[in-house]
Amino acid sequence: MIAIALGACTQPKEAKMYTNPVIESNFPDPTFLRADDGHFYAYCTQGKLGDIPIYQSDDLISWTYVANAFPDSTARPSLLPQGRLWAPDIMKLNDRYVLTYSQSKWGEEHLNGLGIATSDSPVGPFTDLGKLFTSDEIGVQNSIDPSLFLTDDNRLMLLWGSFSGLYMIELDPATLKVKDGAEKKQVAGNAFEGSHIFKHDGKYYLFASIGACCEGDNSTYRVGVGRSDSPFGPFVDRDGKDMLDNGHLLVISGDDVCRGPGHGSQIVTDANGDTWYLYHGYIKGRSGEGRMMWLDKIQWDEEGWPFVENGNPSHTPTPGPVF
Repeated sequence: MIAIALGACTQPKEAKMYTNPVIESNFPDPTFLRADDGHFYAYCTQGKLGDIPIYQSDDLISWTYVANAFPDSTARPSLLPQGRLWAPDIMKLNDRYVLTYSQSKWGEEHLNGLGIATSDSPVGPFTDLGKLFTSDEIGVQNSIDPSLFLTDDNRLMLLWGSFSGLYMIELDPATLKVKDGAEKKQVAGNAFEGSHIFKHDGKYYLFASIGACCEGDNSTYRVGVGRSDSPFGPFVDRDGKDMLDNGHLLVISGDDVCRGPGHGSQIVTDANGDTWYLYHGYIKGRSGEGRMMWLDKIQWDEEGWPFVENGNPSHTPTPGPVF
């Protein structure tokens, strides 16, 4: 999704202090939005609480479980029999909340694929509209990790891919299927997965995760970025290297407290004009508890490149977002 902008205030407001992680239980591959009711809702890879658990917050700091996206087992997506629901993405499109998802098994890179579901409420239940495509049908191995975004001229685009190239294709906003005649376009190489696009000061930033996501304390996951004047690329790093050639600028990586940070899917702008990023990571020494959800501020240097303070997740009391 390109952006969640809430407007800036001329007078800064006082920030609430927080300490990471903001969800101290397994919450991998988080995605979120601010709904029409003013609350934030976060969604993640299928876990013990159901098929895509949904949490609610007013400030991105304190979160409460509220629902399961697919509470009716007979209505659960089934594009891959016995597949798990991974790495969803959420957006509001006209009067519908639109949830895209991956369905896959660990190690499966051909029969997996992407599907889409809708609801008139951010807490569901979501009605599955079925598959968009499988990996073999679209000709992109390991077609998981979807992300939706709208261009300035209201074209609905789907971005996806996992270590076999990042691709985008146009969807029909009425049917939420691949638009007739649309062709996929590769925008990044095979170093990346878990991608999303954010527009900032007239440029488009392609954030994506790199490395091993799921090896506990040994995870090497981290987040890199490239940028473009167009939402369709080419996306290049600070040195001008194209992301098609796996160029990227490192935004955040692990340290001795948080291992394997990555796979956020939105950036939100708060009332003070600050930009915030939700992502997952392990607590070193507690990796058996899963990939928890972390929150950090994205800052921008004089050349317009994003970074996180010290290049690592925060893990001491930190001023949070203001809404």
